[in-house]
Amino acid sequence: MLAVHEHENQLIQLVRDGDLSAWGELIQIHQDRLYNSILRVVGHPDRARDVVQDAFIQAIEKFSRFDGKSQFSTWLYRIAFNRAMTMYRRQKGEVSLDVAREKVGDETMATSQDQPEDRVLNSELVDEVHQALEQLTAEHRAVMILREIEGCEYEQIAEILDISIGTVRSRLHRARAEMRRLLRVYFEQPPGNDS
Repeated sequence: MLAVHEHENQLIQLVRDGDLSAWGELIQIHQDRLYNSILRVVGHPDRARDVVQDAFIQAIEKFSRFDGKSQFSTWLYRIAFNRAMTMYRRQKGEVSLDVAREKVGDETMATSQDQPEDRVLNSELVDEVHQALEQLTAEHRAVMILREIEGCEYEQIAEILDISIGTVRSRLHRARAEMRRLLRVYFEQPPGNDS
């Protein structure tokens, strides 16, 4: 992991020195993961591509302001998530994770040992999770995506979303509670099964 950060730091220095090919390499490093995260926020592939493209354009325009105190990815995610949250709020009524799921694919991992009924249940649960995520507020959705899907630490989420760590914890707690409520049928034990 250290070698990856060293390589990224070298690319950042090359960009500072005016090497635009290094900027292209930075884009390649981050574009797929950033796109997948933003897609979950805005819910539509074309909008997600627009947000990511805008984020990279803003990042190059504001590159002189990147001070290196945080990781480049954190700084870039902050730009992209700000843009995505604005778009999500503006077009909330049009968001469809069904379209996003068609483009990205279900995230179920079927192994050769899975039974057909297990794959059906996994697929059904993925659909339900996507629908539940769609019902969260933009703020709760962003925190859930960054923590549960991207695996970001609280400090990184706070920096990306420009909120306090306490607000991250509060929003995450509320988002998880809402997801449990929305997905309660999957968390309830069937009657007579007290294991």
